Parts: sequence; structure tokens; C-alpha cells
Amino acid sequence: MTTTTPALIADSATSGFRQGTIERRDLRPDDIRIAIAFAGICHSDIHTAREEWGPAHFPLTVGHEIAGTVVEVGSDVTRHSVGDRVGVGCLVDSCGECEQCKDGMEQFCVKPSVGTYNAQGYDGEWTMGGYAQEVVVSERFVLRIPDGIELDVAAPLLCAGITTYSPLHRWGAGTGKQVAIVGVGGLGHMGVKIAAAMGATVTTISRSDAKAADAIGLGATAHIASKDEEAMEAAKGTFDIILNTVSADIPIADYVALLKPAGVVVNVGLPPAPYEIPPGALIGGNRAVAGSQIGGIAETQEMLDFCAEHGIAATIEVVDAADVDAVWDRVVDGDVRYRAVIDTSTITPQV
Repeated sequence: MTTTTPALIADSATSGFRQGTIERRDLRPDDIRIAIAFAGICHSDIHTAREEWGPAHFPLTVGHEIAGTVVEVGSDVTRHSVGDRVGVGCLVDSCGECEQCKDGMEQFCVKPSVGTYNAQGYDGEWTMGGYAQEVVVSERFVLRIPDGIELDVAAPLLCAGITTYSPLHRWGAGTGKQVAIVGVGGLGHMGVKIAAAMGATVTTISRSDAKAADAIGLGATAHIASKDEEAMEAAKGTFDIILNTVSADIPIADYVALLKPAGVVVNVGLPPAPYEIPPGALIGGNRAVAGSQIGGIAETQEMLDFCAEHGIAATIEVVDAADVDAVWDRVVDGDVRYRAVIDTSTITPQV
């Protein structure tokens, strides 16, 4: 037996959203039903629904930055109770048995893992995401939102937060480290906050100085405009870690040149064209270019606890469901500072 919930639904790559209802499965023994309060808007939502990353399965409800409250639990649930403040990120299932799952990297499950939307679950049904008022998820993929973080500013942490926390943690951002964050946007602003809280000295890099003051307010100590050739030249050999959060084509070799010996450029954005870099640019200083996806469930909980401990939350603007199409265009134009979050109570299907 299934239930229905109000949701934003796209019927094609060009249709925009209509406000309707979608089905959620009846609770299995290990399931949790969550009343969604807020859903963050991630650029991945836009890429997927507009089929910029390949064909999507329609009708489609996107959203993998979900924050809300538990309203019902299955008979075998032990980790969460009705009334708990919880979140759901980019994953809703994995096999739980492969090496990657056992190592806490469910995102790399060999079965493979199941995404929160536009993914076919192990039961054959297609997943529908968090631009809705309810979701049903296995308790293994439900995160506890600490009391110190409000639900609206917590929602973006479930993707933007873990996407930046994981590589910074893995590559050792901390006291004594010089970290550069490329891009001051939905991902980049979280990277600045998290790296600074880890104890690193943070510099932001973007095309111009337009967001320089904002970057300092977020926790950076300096800002570089990449179009300023003198400033880029002066920064050569400066950084231990460069976290590239933008999906635009950048001259990656120019950024590798900014690294100290044994430094790393970590990419979390997905540009449309392949990077080009001479091997000598890496070999000459034992430098590396790496990539990073999201984190596993345990690391995501670690990130949430870290953010609560350090008073970190996303910088957001809350938007109504009726405005999401327009907000998506603003996201693409870089006009949101710094994460738009949908108040799901404003979803009102037409009768």
C-alpha cells in the first residue's frame, strides 16, 4: 500500500514544475516516514531535471538536501523515534554487504548505491526526491540533525556540507595548512566555513572581487580574483590544498602552479570539458589533482556534528514552491547567496 504527498513534479526536461502529488511506499520494517520541512536546491537537481547529464526518468521530483521530522517508524527501527529532527542526503539505499559499504563508503556500493531521485531502487521503482512534503527512507540512510542547527539552514549540509567537508577532512585541512577555495557559491561558501573551522588559513579565488567582502565574512583571510594575473602569479607555491567547487572550465594547470610541493587540487565540480595538464606540472612538485564525491553515511553524520559544534550552517534564502523555476535560473546565473531552500509547506497541488 502506498500514500501520496504534495510535491513539485517535472514532466520533461523543458516543462518546469507543476504542483501535484507523488506516491511514497508504505513503511517496511526498517523504514522511517519523514515530514519534510525544507529542501535545499542543489545545482545537481538542475543538471538532472534539464537532462544536462543525460536522460532522466520522468515524471521526476528532485531534491537531495532534505530536513524534517520523523512522523512514523517501522517495526524494526531502533535509531530514530517519532519527533526526531532528521535529514536525508544523496543516498537512500546500498547493499550494505560489499567492501565499500562495510568501509562506510556507501556512495561507491558495487550493486550500486541508490540515489535519492532519478535512480531505480532494488525493488525496481524509481526514486523521487525531497521537493515534497514527505519521504520514506530506510533508517540506515537517515541522519540526525543536532539540536544546535535549525532545519532550514541544515538542509544544504546534506549535500553541499558533506561534499566540501569530505575532501577537506581527507586531505588534512587544519591548523597550519593554507587552503584555497575556488568559487564562492553554494558549495564554496560551505568550504570556506568548514576549512576555517578546521583551523586552516583560507583564501578564496573567483573570477572577480565581487564576492571578496562576503568571503572574508564567511571566514576567509584573503581573496584573489583569478583574472588578476599579477595576483595569481604572486600566489604560486602558496597552498597545501585547493578545493575547486566550480563546474566551469578552468585552466587547471594554472591552479596546480599555486600549490606547494605535495599539494593537491581537489575537484568537486563537474566541468563540461576534460582538464588538460602536462604531467610535468605534477611531477615537478609531487603535486596531485584529485576528485571527490560526497561522503558515506557515517562521515555525513560526523560532518553534521562538526557543524553543530562549530556553529556552522548554510547561508540561505528560503523560497516558495511557486518560485522554484525562477530560482533555478538564478542559481544558474550565480545570483543566489548562497543556497536557496524550499519551504515545502508552500507546495499546494491544484485540485
